[in-house]
Amino acid sequence: MSLHVFLYGAGVSTTLAPVRVPPTAHQAPRRRTRVLALPETRWALASTVAFLLGLAVGLSGMPWWAYGPLYAVAYATGGWEPALEGLRALRERTLDVDLLMIVAALGAAAIGQILDGALLIVIFATSGALEALATARTADSVRGLLDLAPTMATRVTHDGEETVPTAELGLGDVLLVRPGERIGADGVVVDGASEADQATITGEPLPVAKGPGDEVYAGTLNGTGVLRVRVARDPADSVIARIVTLVEEASRTKAPTQLFIEKVEQRYAVGIVAATLAVFAVPLLFGADLTDALLRAMTFMIVASPCAVVLATMPPLLSAIANAGRHGVLVKSAVAMERLGEVNAVAFDKTGTLTEGAPEVTAVRPLPGAGLDEDGLLALAAAAEHPSEHPLARAIVGAARARGLRIENATDFVAVPGRGVTAVVDGRQIEVGRTSPEHIPGPGDALAGGDTVVLVTRDGVPLGTLALADRLRPGAPAMTAALTALTGTAPALLTGDNARAAARVAEATGLTVIRADLLPEGKMDAVRELQDAGRKVLFVGDGVNDAPALAAAHSGVAMGRAGSDLALETADAVVVRDELATVAAVVRLSRTARRLVVQNLVIAGTFITGLVLWDLLGHLPLPLGVAGHEGSTVLVGLNGLRLLRESAWRPGGVRGPGSGVRGPGSARLTRPDRPWPREGDGGA
Repeated sequence: MSLHVFLYGAGVSTTLAPVRVPPTAHQAPRRRTRVLALPETRWALASTVAFLLGLAVGLSGMPWWAYGPLYAVAYATGGWEPALEGLRALRERTLDVDLLMIVAALGAAAIGQILDGALLIVIFATSGALEALATARTADSVRGLLDLAPTMATRVTHDGEETVPTAELGLGDVLLVRPGERIGADGVVVDGASEADQATITGEPLPVAKGPGDEVYAGTLNGTGVLRVRVARDPADSVIARIVTLVEEASRTKAPTQLFIEKVEQRYAVGIVAATLAVFAVPLLFGADLTDALLRAMTFMIVASPCAVVLATMPPLLSAIANAGRHGVLVKSAVAMERLGEVNAVAFDKTGTLTEGAPEVTAVRPLPGAGLDEDGLLALAAAAEHPSEHPLARAIVGAARARGLRIENATDFVAVPGRGVTAVVDGRQIEVGRTSPEHIPGPGDALAGGDTVVLVTRDGVPLGTLALADRLRPGAPAMTAALTALTGTAPALLTGDNARAAARVAEATGLTVIRADLLPEGKMDAVRELQDAGRKVLFVGDGVNDAPALAAAHSGVAMGRAGSDLALETADAVVVRDELATVAAVVRLSRTARRLVVQNLVIAGTFITGLVLWDLLGHLPLPLGVAGHEGSTVLVGLNGLRLLRESAWRPGGVRGPGSGVRGPGSARLTRPDRPWPREGDGGA
């Protein structure tokens, strides 16, 4: 265990929602390490329980022989592993805080301060357990992503078809993909018509029509049609395989400041040990009493120990984590909470983040001469769509029910993948299907804002159009305004959806920089470009396709209600209830926590420096040294606990919505070759 674990904590990742796979698709079993399956967590739990029992017995007035064995158990169970690691490091001629803290704990016990030593041991054991759990859960999440891609595929041969492992597929192989199956490799459709749910790759909220010549991705879900797909990319180089690689690479470079902290740790440990030996040996050379010299050295070890420094950082950050948790934001670790307060630029995914990922009817436009009003057209379309399970059909039926319309029974229902549905309603054939601008009768203004448009016909005669769009989350505009006020820069929009849909969302939320039609690596590259320009980026997303950007960003926040496993594992924080307003609130809370950390470090440093100088230059009585050491610990702990108050979550000095945000019409698309704005030039 290194000092950075004490000062900054360790990441704890918690999966909140599984990837949703229809029952017809094969779903691999979840592989998630249990907390108590790790030996570090079992030892930490045993040490903590023994410490708490010993503390309770000691406070009750029982003699030392009643609580002493309990503290001994706390020392043994929590301290044997860091002691062993410290000895191994010592054998390699390095000295770290592991061994130093164990010696300090034993030294405290040797002069009667058993409680102090046990507390140090418990802190060590708990930090080690958190670090081990974070490592295990990260590995689980990356392995879980591979479950999205099927392990077997149906390959078409001259003699018929055969089932083979996807790892054995080669370029040019033709795959048969049946309804409800996941596509086994990246490729191009050569025959058939269907729709593919590729939200995990591109973030598109609706299934995409697929026909000959269209590209498909491994791991995406085929709809109701049958496809023949020619493999165009080696399975080891598929989009989903590259996502795994990108996440692993970005995670390894996520916290470069840890290298500096480890250097400080080594120097600190060597310095304290050398100073303690000097405090013990020098007086002996001048004829001091052995007991007095030993007592002075142990007092020095205690007052110089980093207990107050540990509590200087953790209580504010952990209190902020607890406060955020009460308001629906799971921040995974103290380091994640601290990093959230450092961000000065924000980038958003669109589908499932700024929007709800579900379409809604935005306009109903009967054609002149059709003989129908809006309600009549919507009711007719809902009757034809009622038997369908397509997301657009559910939106149309839901809109009709919201208006209280009566939905007639339909017969002879037929769904044509990629085109729409036909049904007989009141003896007339009704067809509802997606259409393009040139096929819309009239001015075609229903396409404004990037809506999806469906045309309703009766016996082949057009009756009108329905416009549908992804539903914007209610708190999106206010949240983007609050983040603009906090960072001084309007957030950017990075999405795999089309440019028109992205522009519509940007107009509604005040975003000024848009990048659309991005694959996962494109989002990650965009985040890295912004960081290369000197920004510390907060990326907010929800899907598997957002995981590389979440990992590459300085901080990542995932939407928890419908977020994918990998996004939830990769992100530093999870918005459990999908309330966008909490994103700005947790950034503001983190900044407050970081200010309290600085205050506490000043207090802790002042106490340690004063007590050490007193011990070296004068005669610091052991009880007074312990009182000063513990007093500083309590003081910084109580100061950090202020963030548990409800008032710490409130906006405070944050400017209101709209400040610093351009109005509608300001959104602009950036060219792929256009560099991101640099630090200080006012761009996003």
